[in-house]
Amino acid sequence: MNSSMGKTARLLGAGLRALIVLTVVTGVGYPLVITGIAQGLFDDKANGSKITAGGKVVGSALIGQQGYSLDYFQPRPANGLSTNTVNTQYKLLVSGATNLAADNPKLVASVEQAKAKVVRDNSTPDYQVRPAQVPAEAVTSSGSGLDPDISPAYAEIQVHRVAERNHLPVAQVQKLVAEHTSGRTLGFIGEPRVNVLRLNIAVRELAEGR
Repeated sequence: MNSSMGKTARLLGAGLRALIVLTVVTGVGYPLVITGIAQGLFDDKANGSKITAGGKVVGSALIGQQGYSLDYFQPRPANGLSTNTVNTQYKLLVSGATNLAADNPKLVASVEQAKAKVVRDNSTPDYQVRPAQVPAEAVTSSGSGLDPDISPAYAEIQVHRVAERNHLPVAQVQKLVAEHTSGRTLGFIGEPRVNVLRLNIAVRELAEGR
């Protein structure tokens, strides 16, 4: 009996020691090491790719924002966003896609309305946007509804409006677009893109500096 109890006690002791060691190694040591490496080598990405302006954080380079006035470049639509219906204590947005088929009447109607709005909003006395110029991402939301980028083509048809509303030369705004256009990742992955938040910060700084 005593021998059996002794073996049980030794097994429990060994299990407890293993639990303590593994907890320290995997629950404390490993996270601290990985966090330290991330902060030391990838500080920007580890902290959410934050964008600062005027000494304060104004957003993330990875998450698109809505609600810009027409003085600034407009992002992709966010039709996939919806409100949280589970926990209504907080006003939260849920990202996602509309999941509507390409021939769905609701989607077709929203695309046509969005295209007409893009043409109307971006046409100026000196520049008329044609419906054929409007790229697909200008009238459809991304899978998440949070795409932070637009194509150079969509940025280009917004240049004249932004220049006019901010009393800036068109050439200067076009230069900003070119400076904030990123090429394909590794030269072949994805498409050229323009980060809307970074571009709008540059527009504001240029307008305020005149």
